[in-house]
Formats: sequence, C-alpha cells, structure tokens
Amino acid sequence: MDKHPAVPLYLASTSVYRQQLLTKLTSQFCAVKPNVDETPKPGESAEQLVRRLALAKAQAVADNIKQGLVIGSDQVAVFKQRIIGKPHTVDNAVMQLREFSGQTVTFLTGLALVNAQNGNSQLVVEPFEVSFRSLSDAEIHAYIAKEQPLDCAGSFKSEGLGISLFSKLNGNDPNSLIGLPLLQLNQMLLNEGVNVLLK
Repeated sequence: MDKHPAVPLYLASTSVYRQQLLTKLTSQFCAVKPNVDETPKPGESAEQLVRRLALAKAQAVADNIKQGLVIGSDQVAVFKQRIIGKPHTVDNAVMQLREFSGQTVTFLTGLALVNAQNGNSQLVVEPFEVSFRSLSDAEIHAYIAKEQPLDCAGSFKSEGLGISLFSKLNGNDPNSLIGLPLLQLNQMLLNEGVNVLLK
C-alpha cells in the first residue's frame, strides 16, 4: 500500500533530480514549471538568492491553485565567494573541476513550502560542503566524458560517479547536495500536519 499525504502536493520544479528525491518521501505529487526569472539581483548574496528564488518558485505555483502544499527549491555552488553555475559545456566543466581540485566548495540549497490555501510559508537555507581530492587532468576529462555533468552546478553528480572526485562531505543532509533537503522538507510537512508515514 502506497502511503502518501492526502493534501495535494506540488513540486515547483521540472528537475528530474528533485523529482527523484521527492519520491523517497511520496510518489503522490505533481511537478509544475514555476516560470520564475532566476537572474541574480545586483549585490545579492548567494544565500539571499536561493532564499528568494525558492520562495518565488513555490509562490508562483501556489498563486495558480486553490489548495495544496507547494515545494520550491533553488541551489547554488559557492567557491571563493563566487557563485558557480552550471557549466553547460565540456570546456567550462573542465575549468570548474580544475579550480575545485584540492579545494572545498559550499552548496547552498534554499527550500520553501507554501500552503496555497492560507498563504503560510516556511523557508530555510541548507548548507553542504564538498571537499575535492587532488584531481589530475586525465581524471577530470575521464569523469566528464563518462557522466556528462553539464547541467549540474559544480560539474558533478554526487549521486553517481561524482562521488569519486571527493575526499570529504560535510553537512546534515546529503540529499541537499542533489537539490532537495529531505530532512528539512519532512519537518516542514509535519509542521503542516502531513506525516508521510501515516497518510
């Protein structure tokens, strides 16, 4: 018997990675594209950016439904006080991984849950640190060729072969590294009276 929340649940994302993560808690949700401009504002910090975008994504979907809980999430990688985006090309991925070799990168994931019926919202930012081992150019090129992580911030997939690039992981929830902090999300759902174990 599939246990799932009776309250309609929406994921304000078309990311296959986030959808796969959410199925750990429940298979009963609808993924909706939030149509939010993700351009950073002038002077906006990485933490301010992911907080704003996570809430904006959830709110954009909540505004179009009458009831239900909407999950919004946004993630950036931060390295030497710079926001690191998705590489999109092999050359950019090589450049990112060369720079990360032997260094630590912090991932910040904003998570929002909005109740469309009453407007209540919850919002957190979950940090997670990834320390890379010293990587040779041959390893970098081989990894990119095998996993093609061109749509992933930081140029790796931690749920796959990307784990071989690291020397240490530091954070409360490894799911947040993939893009959805499930421990925080589960608590937010509980705060709204939704227990995925009992529904």
